[in-house]
Amino acid sequence: MEKDLSNYRKTYNKSELLIENISNNPIELFQKWFIEVDTHYNEGETNAVTVSTIGLDGFPKSRVVLLKKYTYEGFIFYTNYKSEKGKSIDANPNVCLSFFWASAERQVIIKGKAEKIAENLSDGYFESRPRGSQLGAIASDQSEIINSREFLENKLKQLEEKFEGKEVPRPKDWGGYIVKPVEIEFWQGRPNRLHDRIRYQLQKDYSWKIDRLSP
Repeated sequence: MEKDLSNYRKTYNKSELLIENISNNPIELFQKWFIEVDTHYNEGETNAVTVSTIGLDGFPKSRVVLLKKYTYEGFIFYTNYKSEKGKSIDANPNVCLSFFWASAERQVIIKGKAEKIAENLSDGYFESRPRGSQLGAIASDQSEIINSREFLENKLKQLEEKFEGKEVPRPKDWGGYIVKPVEIEFWQGRPNRLHDRIRYQLQKDYSWKIDRLSP
């Protein structure tokens, strides 16, 4: 099978990114972009982010999760700690987060170190989840092989009966990671493929070095 995609073309002309117009702190620029995309563009899930890790087999692997919080300290998402991504992070906490907001012609690429957040913070978020999502987190031994879809649905039904009228406890192997950035790059599509790329790099004194990169 073969399909030639060389004629797929798009002109990027919706915005610009100039150093003289940005903050000294990349989290402030991230918040500005996030709010703009969430408010003015039809992006669907603005908080969808690709998480890339180095697997135990030595290969990189990327998957999309949902960002649940960001602060000056970093970016937080939740998962099963015993999943493939959780095991990868335990072995190598260096990860990459990538946002692609096609409708705004923007990307944000974040290099950082992932670490587990405090248990009480994971407890608080788990309690805020819909009941079905809580039970789903218990039902799924994430990344493990299962025989059928029916096995998963039967397990969920059993849990619904077990916890009927009761609070659903957070599984001890489920919780949040915070990715503390060491580098953040902002990419804005521009005409003629001369895209704007601004990179922030964390320095030893916790200031950020800002550079413009060639597209």
